[in-house]
Parts: sequence; structure tokens; C-alpha cells
Amino acid sequence: MFTRNSILAIAAISTLAAASLAPTGASAVTGGFDGAWNVQITTTRGTCSSGVGFGVEVRGGVVHTASAVNVQGSVAANGATRVSIAAGSQSASGSGRLSGNSGAGTWKGVGQQGVCAGSWTASRR
Repeated sequence: MFTRNSILAIAAISTLAAASLAPTGASAVTGGFDGAWNVQITTTRGTCSSGVGFGVEVRGGVVHTASAVNVQGSVAANGATRVSIAAGSQSASGSGRLSGNSGAGTWKGVGQQGVCAGSWTASRR
């Protein structure tokens, strides 16, 4: 089963989380996804925790978290997100789209008890 930090990373991946956020310069006018986001994770396949929520920060189109989990993520100017996270032997990746003050997508990963997958939603704080 994923630890809370692993799930946080997974969410960051989607919305966060390997995501591509690049609202800088001219992109910032049309994208504008920098700032604080709340992410909620739902598991639809496997035994990973579900209903986990956490916060992430997007700065210069890059997803950041305040955890020890390795998160790589970004958001493109059009809102497309891609994130990957890893913590020990657990890992996950996700993708989706941000639009305005919200977003959604899907994730999949491998936890201590096997393969899991699900969806994520995000809202601007």
C-alpha cells in the first residue's frame, strides 16, 4: 500500500505530480497555473489508500511538495500535466489537465501491495 507521502507524490504527478507546468513569461498570461493547489486522490483499482488529499505548489511551471518523496512534475501553458513520483520501492505517474482553478486526471503506480490506479482532482487554494 502506498504511504501518505507516496500518494501525495502521485497526486502531484497528476496535477500535479511528473507534470509539465510552464507558465512563465508570455505563457503566464495564458496559463497562469503557478500557485498553491489542493490535490485529492481516488483509487479505483488495487488496494492503495483512497481519498487522500494534500497540497502542492507550482512555481515556474514546476510541481513542488514539502515532502521527502522524489516528485518530478510540470504543467504546460495549455494546462496539460504530467507527474512522476517515487519513494523507496513505490512509484507512480499521472497525467491530466488544469483549467482555470481546477483540474483532473488519472494515475497509476506500484505500491507495497501491488499495482494501483485511479483518478485525481485538483483545485486552486
